[in-house]
Amino acid sequence: MMIRSLALPPSDAEVDAWLGVLTSAAAVDLPQLPAPSRVEVAGRLCVTPARGRPVLWTAGAGQGAGESGGEGRGEGVAALLLFTEKGNTHTAFLDVLTVRPEARRRGVGTALWERVRQELLADGRTSVAAMLDLGGPGQAFAEALGFENVLPMAWYVQDVPAGGAPPAGATADGAAQPPATPGYELLTWYGLVPDAWAPAAAAAHAAMEDAPTGDMDERIQTWTPERLHTLQQLILDRGGDMITVAAVTPDGEVAAYTEIVLPDPEGTSALQYDTVVVPAHRGHGLGRAVKRHMAAQAAARHPQLRRIATTVADENGPMRAVNEALGYRRERGVGIYQIKL
Repeated sequence: MMIRSLALPPSDAEVDAWLGVLTSAAAVDLPQLPAPSRVEVAGRLCVTPARGRPVLWTAGAGQGAGESGGEGRGEGVAALLLFTEKGNTHTAFLDVLTVRPEARRRGVGTALWERVRQELLADGRTSVAAMLDLGGPGQAFAEALGFENVLPMAWYVQDVPAGGAPPAGATADGAAQPPATPGYELLTWYGLVPDAWAPAAAAAHAAMEDAPTGDMDERIQTWTPERLHTLQQLILDRGGDMITVAAVTPDGEVAAYTEIVLPDPEGTSALQYDTVVVPAHRGHGLGRAVKRHMAAQAAARHPQLRRIATTVADENGPMRAVNEALGYRRERGVGIYQIKL
């Protein structure tokens, strides 16, 4: 078994081999989900994250390129993000550790984990976390290594019917007046939040600080307009599309917002990112308003979209209630697993 570090950015052949491992694993572990997209995989591998230093490994039986070598058909892959943000340089996130189903129980995952662990210790990290589906092979593997579930969550999915259209009253610039929330206006932004709204949007992001984080070592960072734009630009640089819907006040405050990302704009699936209502504006139905408007805007912009997925912490009752009211269904359990080194 040879574990090989990938130079950044990886070659097209290395991206294809990585995609092959993920596709093979997903077909067995999560057959109900759409297959991984090359656009998304290539974007994540080839565009450097804004929050840290990535390290990539592949596991294979040989050294040559092509179908007969380790580069052409990898047996396993691992991707580690070593945070460089202030306050998080002691921890890291294991974004991927996946082995082809036919290569499992042969020590491939253990060999990859040992290489990951060596990197963590050499860099002075004292913990690492990963997001794992409950009941799958990843959970059993992680628990055997000593990982613990520090933030139980679940995936929730909203189906998007064909032929979706913007809601009545939407204007050409994406603005609308939600009927149940007088005093607020809904704005829709594609890609980067406009400069004029970036300070207010960053201030609203700070309200995420009261979202459940369990016993995670990773610390929430201070939101600034610059940080907001940097993270949004990363999504675009990776080939994705991003839509933000915000409920704003007449004096220019962002009272609530929700974000959706299509890692592959031509794909059928989207990820619901943050949905936040600023504490002073809670109790007016803004969470439902922005998410309802978002679903319509996303369907109109991407008519092939059929699925919006999001994670919600088990202890976040208010957001689970909002999702249920909008037709989200619980799909599968997931958790943030963490190990102290």
